[in-house]
Amino acid sequence: MHRCSWAGTDPVYIDYHDREWGVPMHDERTLFEMLILDGAQAGLSWITILKKRDNYRSAFDNFDAHKMARYGERKVSALLNDPGIVRNRLKIGAAINNARMLLELQEQEGSLNEFLWRYVDGKPIINARRSIKDIPPRTPLSDTISRDLSRRGFKFVGPTICYAFMQAMGMVNDHTVNCFRYAELGGKRRP
Repeated sequence: MHRCSWAGTDPVYIDYHDREWGVPMHDERTLFEMLILDGAQAGLSWITILKKRDNYRSAFDNFDAHKMARYGERKVSALLNDPGIVRNRLKIGAAINNARMLLELQEQEGSLNEFLWRYVDGKPIINARRSIKDIPPRTPLSDTISRDLSRRGFKFVGPTICYAFMQAMGMVNDHTVNCFRYAELGGKRRP
C-alpha cells in the first residue's frame, strides 16, 4: 500500500493522512477548527500542531466560536501560559478574532461550510499530482479565498495557509496518484 510520501513513518501523521487529510468536511465546528489550526501552524511543522490538537480543543472550548468570541484578557493570559498549545500572542489573538469573524460570516452567508464550498460548486477539485514536488504551496483559488477571508477581517489566512486548509478539508484532493487515498477520494487511477 502506497501513501503520500509526506506521511512518513510517524503514526500521528500516518493516521491523519489515512483518515482525515483530503476528506471533504462540511461540519461547521470542524471547519473552524482546521482553519484555526492551519493558522497556528504558520512557521511550524504540521506534526507539531497535530500532536497538540487535543490540547487546542481543550484550551479553546472545542472551537466553540460563541465561547471563543467572548474571551477576554484573563483567558488570553491563561492561553499564553498553556504549554499544550503554541503560545504566540498573535496566533491566539487571531483565533479569538476569527471566532468573532466567523459569527459575522455565518450571519451574512449562512455558514462557513456554504461560504467555502461555493468556491468549487460543492465538489472537490481532483488534482493529479505525481509527487509531493508537484504540489504548489498556493494556487489562484487559495489567493482568492485568502483575500476574501482577509476582507472579512480574518487573520492568519494567507494564501499558503488557505491552500493547506483547502487540502486538509478536502476541497482539493492533492493525494499523489500512487497513494491509495487518491482513488478513494475520487481520483482516477493512473496507469
